[in-house]
Amino acid sequence: MTTYGSFPGSRPRRLRTSPVMRRMVAETRLHPADFILPAFVREGISEPVPIAAMPGVVQHTRDSLKKAAADAVAAGISGIMLFGVPEEAKKDAVGSAGTDPEGILQVALRDVRSEVGDELLVMSDLCLDETTDHGHCGVLDGEGRVDNDATLERYAEMAQVQADAGAHVVGPSGMMDGQVGVVRDALDQIGREDVAVLAYTVKYSSAFFGPFREAVGSSLKGDRKTYQQDPANARESMRELALDLEEGADMVMVKPAGPYLDILARVADSVDVPVVAYQISGEYSMIEAAAEKGWIDRDQAILESLTGIRRAGARSILTYWATEVAQKLR
Repeated sequence: MTTYGSFPGSRPRRLRTSPVMRRMVAETRLHPADFILPAFVREGISEPVPIAAMPGVVQHTRDSLKKAAADAVAAGISGIMLFGVPEEAKKDAVGSAGTDPEGILQVALRDVRSEVGDELLVMSDLCLDETTDHGHCGVLDGEGRVDNDATLERYAEMAQVQADAGAHVVGPSGMMDGQVGVVRDALDQIGREDVAVLAYTVKYSSAFFGPFREAVGSSLKGDRKTYQQDPANARESMRELALDLEEGADMVMVKPAGPYLDILARVADSVDVPVVAYQISGEYSMIEAAAEKGWIDRDQAILESLTGIRRAGARSILTYWATEVAQKLR
């Protein structure tokens, strides 16, 4: 059909005609250095323990964690975020294992640093939920509520112990008011100005955290709605952002990633520090479960989900696929 003069001269499809054309004009690219691997290390096990709700992810032994860190270096990713899972008998009301130099997370930090040195950023989760017998991210008061300021005292001690164990970066994740400033001060007091603070600036009380509870052997009963953010709200994320930057955050995080791409984009457009997003356990498990059913193309869905997070403004992405995707990209 001849339509001279009536059809627009601009045809966007010209830039989609072939793989090489699409690659050349791609606005967003994934690179191995974009990724950080979250990893769990469990005390008292002799073999890695599969996490049923997260197919392909395990609770590591100390030895298997060192191998995972070495594989991460070989794949070219930027960091590894460690979560320690103590023996149940070592949990108590104040999370003592979190500040014990021989606690599993501190031991694991030393192990990984001895394995990879400075070739990989070794990051530590700075929170009490894995080590408390009640499963909350802080110390409880006499009425069973999370006591913000008493918790900050514990976080300060955790920051110092984790830095001494070899963390390049600490990630205060409990969503206590003032946590970034307290952690920064605690590090500076022991001459560890070189240790960076990755602020969990935006952390919603999300249903997508479900599989993570199994991964860390959580003892939580109830919920964390009094300290994690309400999914209905956006403006308070910007308030949290302003406070964390004022308190000295070196990097800021949005968590979860996929359900909150609007928040991620808003944060990324507002700051000049690196923005990190955490593709959390539920996001991972949904794709793995749908792929197992044959309902989606697993590899394409993984790449699409990560590209969306990167496109929304994340400089770095914590994802359980970090090493796998980085190996494929290389």
